Amino acid sequence: MFSRLSVKSIRPLVSFRSLSSGLTSISPVEQSHFNQLASSWWDVNGPQRILHKMNLLRMDFITNTIKSHLVLNDYNNMVNVAEEEIYIPGFDVGLLDDAIADSVLQDQETRRQELLRGMRLKCLDIGCGGGIFSESMARLPYVGSVKGIDLSEEVLAVAKNHAALDPILEKKLSYDLQAVEQIDESLEQYDVVSMFEMLEHVDYPAEVLKSAIRLVKPGGWVFLSTINRDFISWFTTIAMGEYVLKIVPKGTHTHSKYINEKEIEEWFDKNPEFEVKESKGCVYLPAYGWKFTENEHVGNYFMAIKRVTK
Repeated sequence: MFSRLSVKSIRPLVSFRSLSSGLTSISPVEQSHFNQLASSWWDVNGPQRILHKMNLLRMDFITNTIKSHLVLNDYNNMVNVAEEEIYIPGFDVGLLDDAIADSVLQDQETRRQELLRGMRLKCLDIGCGGGIFSESMARLPYVGSVKGIDLSEEVLAVAKNHAALDPILEKKLSYDLQAVEQIDESLEQYDVVSMFEMLEHVDYPAEVLKSAIRLVKPGGWVFLSTINRDFISWFTTIAMGEYVLKIVPKGTHTHSKYINEKEIEEWFDKNPEFEVKESKGCVYLPAYGWKFTENEHVGNYFMAIKRVTK
């Protein structure tokens, strides 16, 4: 099967003369489509309402992933190991007495919350659009700063105007009209690089990934979400989403640009500095909202990739 991330799908590199001419840019038709949606970006009942609902899942996915991969016992920095060590059994904690198991889990959760409160993560949101995710991320207490980049002036103007309504965001959130390949990796490195619902809108997703991962600090994370290229995805996102239920504006999706979860996993397998840590499917239920599923190979999905420390 043809892979959207295969070498054959990437044109030879060319010089970048404008924001719209690079390999990481979206097509003029897609850019025009999103420009037209700019004014309604923050209308939670408008054309972007499905993104507002998905944002809840995004935040849960990121927070839970970061928390679950925290190192609870950093022996290199402990002052008194006997007092500070958190018990981590080498077996299923469910095998312990209920009271003991609850105590162990509570100690672990307390340590995770403590470590999380001490963090001040530096984040880059690629294809930030009107800032739905960027704003939510910037409000987290463990996030120090968020930079959102996009190629649409109209959409970024909406993002900036909305952020200006909240003084809390003034020193934590910034937006730039910039392509990811234009960022100087010697000057900018991030703890978290996110690409939510954007890879399926670019012509060369492998180039976006290549440009993005060079900006991730050792130990940092790449978080992304996109859509598998299958019949179910076409039926739910285009046939039902755009034409029957009309919960997504017509023209938002192009089925041939969808990317299978396995393709991204295989792409990262060729980059030994990165490991796929989490992958979850998700589905939109009209009467409920977005919900995680157990099958990341069908429909929409989230992925968390960590740059392992060497």
